[in-house]
Amino acid sequence: MRIFYNKRMQRKLISVHDFSGVYAKQPFMLELRESAASNRDIHWLDCTQIAGTDCYCDDEAVNAIRGLIADAGITSACGIHFIDGGNYHYMSKIWTDMVQEPFSLVVFDHHPDMQAPRFGGILSCGGWVLEVLKNNPFVQSVTLIGVADHLVDEIRTEISQTDEAHVLDKVTFIKESELRKTDTPPSFSHPSTLYISIDKDALAPAYAATNWDQGSLSTEMLKSIIAGLAASHRILGIDICGERARDIEDSRADALNSELNRELAEFLAPFAAS
Repeated sequence: MRIFYNKRMQRKLISVHDFSGVYAKQPFMLELRESAASNRDIHWLDCTQIAGTDCYCDDEAVNAIRGLIADAGITSACGIHFIDGGNYHYMSKIWTDMVQEPFSLVVFDHHPDMQAPRFGGILSCGGWVLEVLKNNPFVQSVTLIGVADHLVDEIRTEISQTDEAHVLDKVTFIKESELRKTDTPPSFSHPSTLYISIDKDALAPAYAATNWDQGSLSTEMLKSIIAGLAASHRILGIDICGERARDIEDSRADALNSELNRELAEFLAPFAAS
């Protein structure tokens, strides 16, 4: 079995939320699952039996997920969190609910995830960023990186016409087209503490296979931006989603995503707070 750990990484907390079963097709994630049995810094959280989680997460499911996190002995948002496919990106809201100090949220995503809820305020993968902005008293700002240009324009128009228009004052969009124009990572300022959320659909299809339409970011640009942030900021925690659709078997996609998850885990380990 290929072991990726080094001594520095073994001191970092890694949690895996398995909702769809897709991780069972990835060698790297199977290594994590096996290691979780003996390494107390690695937690495999089986969410496959929790109802009401696909795209939307009802209150009962939220409580069940929080219960799994608590039962694992996890008490903060620190570390690296794998949260399955993009349908479960709302997990970033659940993790940032655990932050109890001022922070800024940095999100890599091809979609803004700021849609107003359609079903009575239920948490969703398409609206979790808006929920963080509205309800988390500690979030100071949100930067969305790699969002499709037309979606930025649409969400700005949509939210500006509501009673929640003020949340846009906290939001910075770095559009997909802006990243295409340069090989130099964008520079922007934040308060000193960050939480980073990565949806792999911000990446071009050559780097990841996801269950949503994808952007054009390269893995190297993603890593360069994060390294730049880590040089001058404390990073509380980092989550990663964007696996392939669970109902489409694709061995090439599984191999691609497995190696990307391994690469990201190794790269991010020195940055995530322990």
